[in-house]
Amino acid sequence: MTDPMILSGPANDIDSLRRPLMAGSEKVQQQIIPQLAELGNEGLDVLMEFLLKRRENPATWVDGKAYQVLYNSDAPQAKEFLRSSFPEGIVPLKSECGINYNSLQQLLAAQDFQAADRVTIEKMCELSGTTAVQRKWLYFTEVENTSAVDLQTINNLWLVHSEGKFGFSVQREIWLSLGKNWENFWPKIGWKAGNNWTRYPNGFTWDLSAPRGHLPLSNQLRGVRVFASLLSHPAWSKNPEK
Repeated sequence: MTDPMILSGPANDIDSLRRPLMAGSEKVQQQIIPQLAELGNEGLDVLMEFLLKRRENPATWVDGKAYQVLYNSDAPQAKEFLRSSFPEGIVPLKSECGINYNSLQQLLAAQDFQAADRVTIEKMCELSGTTAVQRKWLYFTEVENTSAVDLQTINNLWLVHSEGKFGFSVQREIWLSLGKNWENFWPKIGWKAGNNWTRYPNGFTWDLSAPRGHLPLSNQLRGVRVFASLLSHPAWSKNPEK
């Protein structure tokens, strides 16, 4: 007679997690990925299979979560898998301006949101040229003329590596839902409490417990007009690849 304890062994655990990971809802997948991360090499193997199965489609934050487990693992097979299958990361690093976004992807995969925020500002200035890089902030006209492809790349990196909580498109969605009312918008995303602006850097929350839309800190680009130009950019209302 089969020992009933055998049925609850590791292989059965893996299979009971693998099936809903491959076919379940995002909510189910979100719960399963950390469970697989706890199961050692067998769990990592399932996450690798999951990412390979989905690689032909645009990455979502679920893919990002699976990728982050592998990226932050010390397991040799995880490192080799990412090196061979996703050498540039999980989000295609498209740029019309020859900008390299690899460092931003690495920081976001490691969940170092504060450093990623600094790099985001640097890349935004880099897109506008040497003068903007030297001054370290942008004019609203420079934002208006920023490449839509590059903005989408930056935004997708934030979305995919933050469980969909952070990114320009998230901030835009919240802004529009509030009728573009800045006084309601700032506290909603945690940039202001009462009459007090959130102090940089220690007042901000640099992890996923932050309010939705909290990052990146594009307010550091200076002024409401600049931020309005960013949230109104054509990148969010059309697909620049078409």
